[in-house]
Amino acid sequence: MIEGFDGERPTHHRWALARRSISRPDQIAYYLAYASVGTCVDRLVRVAGRRWAIEECFQAAKNECGLDQYEVRGYVGWMRHVTLAMLAHAFLATTAAQAAAKGDAEAVPPWFRSPWQKSAGSWQLAPHTGTARHFASMR
Repeated sequence: MIEGFDGERPTHHRWALARRSISRPDQIAYYLAYASVGTCVDRLVRVAGRRWAIEECFQAAKNECGLDQYEVRGYVGWMRHVTLAMLAHAFLATTAAQAAAKGDAEAVPPWFRSPWQKSAGSWQLAPHTGTARHFASMR
C-alpha cells in the first residue's frame, strides 16, 4: 500500500492487489486500486471481483452485437455505435433472462447461460457445459 498525500494528511491510498487462482496456483492476477482513506480491503476485493462480470458483458457484446465492429472517424459516431450495440446487448440479455425465468431453457442461447452459479452465498464457476463446442459447430 502506497499513500497519496494532499498537504500533510493522506487522502487516498494506492493498492496493489494480487489474486491467486484456486485451480491453478501458479496463475496470479494483479489489480491496481486507488481508494480514499478508510476503505477496507474487503471492499476493494469485492470491487475487483466484479471486474470479471463486466469483462464478460463486454465480450458478449463484442461477439453478439458487433461492439468491436465500428468504422467511424469521430467521437460522435463512435458513441452512437457503442450506445446502439450496448442497447442491443441489453435487449438480448433481458429477453434471455425472461425466457429463463419462465423455465424455457431452450429459448436461452448458450452464450447467455452464465458459467457462474450462486451457492451458499458465494459465486462459483460451474463445470464446463460444452458452450465452446456449440460455438465451434456454429462456424
